[in-house]
Amino acid sequence: MTRRKFNTVATGGTFDELHVGHLALLSKAFEISNKVIIGVSSDEFAAKVKGKRNLNHDYEQRVRNLKKIIRQKFGGNINYSIVKLNTEFGPTVTHGSVDALIASTDTANKGIEINKIRTKNSLNPIAIVAVDIVKAADGSPISSTRIRAGEIDPVGKILKSK
Repeated sequence: MTRRKFNTVATGGTFDELHVGHLALLSKAFEISNKVIIGVSSDEFAAKVKGKRNLNHDYEQRVRNLKKIIRQKFGGNINYSIVKLNTEFGPTVTHGSVDALIASTDTANKGIEINKIRTKNSLNPIAIVAVDIVKAADGSPISSTRIRAGEIDPVGKILKSK
């Protein structure tokens, strides 16, 4: 088995419309860790906190889609688990086994808040690994919101102007 930089890392999101940005996060997580914990926002959390009431898929379907794409893109021998996120930070603030947070450059600052909470919970701070935002052909970030709106496809090809 290849020695990885971290034993356990965590990443998370809503994962409504899977796209190359999600794959970039997952790829980095699998590349540098022996085990990846993937937090998927519950329907209630996504609606309440993130204001995402117009999701195309419910929690169970989003998890099925995520497992399918992981199998397709990374194979069947990947060590990961999926947890339901009902809070912003999930297991990163309660599990001492988490060594690092894998986040996009625009959400990596959450790691600072996570480490403050971990310190209060007598847990070691975690490393923060930022992954560059993947941009669409128009230079704007690829997002599930833009895919749902029909602006772009999952690889960032422009389908209609904003």
